[in-house]
Amino acid sequence: MGLTKSEIFTEEQNRLSTLLKAIAHPARIAILQQIIKSNACICGDLVEELGLAQATISQHLKELKTAGLIQGTIEGVSVCYCINPVVWKDLEKQLSGFFGTYNFKADCC
Repeated sequence: MGLTKSEIFTEEQNRLSTLLKAIAHPARIAILQQIIKSNACICGDLVEELGLAQATISQHLKELKTAGLIQGTIEGVSVCYCINPVVWKDLEKQLSGFFGTYNFKADCC
């Protein structure tokens, strides 16, 4: 696969792409849904809730954290995760703006 040439795109386009790439896996969507559903920081419940191996969940959590969608705090020997509200709001705003640019035309194609 070739290079993406990300430097030719705007900062906003690159950021939105990064965030969408981070959630573009069903396990990551399930993790985010579980964190949102709990409405609190989640420490170790994801393995039981999702039925995935701990190593698999850890890798997906790493991807979500790297993108900034979640944040973690260390509590004893566990890392607890919650939604990063600043990045989440930014994603919501970007997607709203992106989807809002389309004007439906009944006679198109």
